[in-house]
Amino acid sequence: MSLLASRDIETSDEWIYSRSGIQFRHFADDQSQTSDLAAAAASRSLAAAGLNTDAIDLIIVATTTPDAVFPGTACLVQRKLGIRNGCAAFDIQAVCGGFVYALTVADAMIRGTSVKTALVIGAETFSRLLDFRDRGTCVLFGDGAGAVILRSSDEPGILGAALHADGHHSEILKVPGRISGGGVLGDPFVRMDGPAVFKLAISALHEVSEEVATKCSLSMSDFDWLVPHQANIRIMEATARKLGISANYLVSTVREHGNTSAASIPLALDQAYRDGRICRGDKVLMHAVGAGVTWGALAMQA
Repeated sequence: MSLLASRDIETSDEWIYSRSGIQFRHFADDQSQTSDLAAAAASRSLAAAGLNTDAIDLIIVATTTPDAVFPGTACLVQRKLGIRNGCAAFDIQAVCGGFVYALTVADAMIRGTSVKTALVIGAETFSRLLDFRDRGTCVLFGDGAGAVILRSSDEPGILGAALHADGHHSEILKVPGRISGGGVLGDPFVRMDGPAVFKLAISALHEVSEEVATKCSLSMSDFDWLVPHQANIRIMEATARKLGISANYLVSTVREHGNTSAASIPLALDQAYRDGRICRGDKVLMHAVGAGVTWGALAMQA
């Protein structure tokens, strides 16, 4: 029986898995903030790269669930990592599209400014936005964080990216409440029109992936791996089929993590690197769609 069945919601593991591909979700404890998850992921990323914190001269955190309205979560991560070199640190809020947005911004800053080494994190405590009476949303989302480090180099890395948004679809996925007068005014929980999100996601992800491939003078067959936002296995597999990418080359961690919003792509990247699937020189396509609606894709060479 699903853990969620004990929260007065009619569901089961079979019902959840058959519709989403999700079997596990991880919720942060009450004492843990988004910045704590982000700092832990950053430390693991630094260790994997063999770098000290003094090498970092830019921190970007993609999150929809910051510790507070302000200061930014990136500044709190900077403090928790003990980075005192005055590097730029800021958040990006593009919901599930946030990590692709953040990577694209970090790449542009490395190419166009004095930034040499960027720490890019996707981190969420999405469980705090869930209404456990709504099985259309509460069974999907979880908490987590993942991080990558981008460095200035003459070798290929990020090959190209494309970002888009259309606020005319803002009603299909949102948290309606807002902070006012010392409290939350209105509904504080995630609300989603699932069929509308499903239809838009597949179309948007297909189009933006083709756009990035064309920009990079690549075909879909040139990519070794597709690392999508881990929203729902049906969306992921349908989009891969539409792009002509075999399920064998789809990196999926949705079963283990659920939808962790901006954290989902870096979590999937981390697992694929650590288990040896993604190797140096591999071409990787990442894409994501999130509330806003925001969407984007990015091609890189590992």
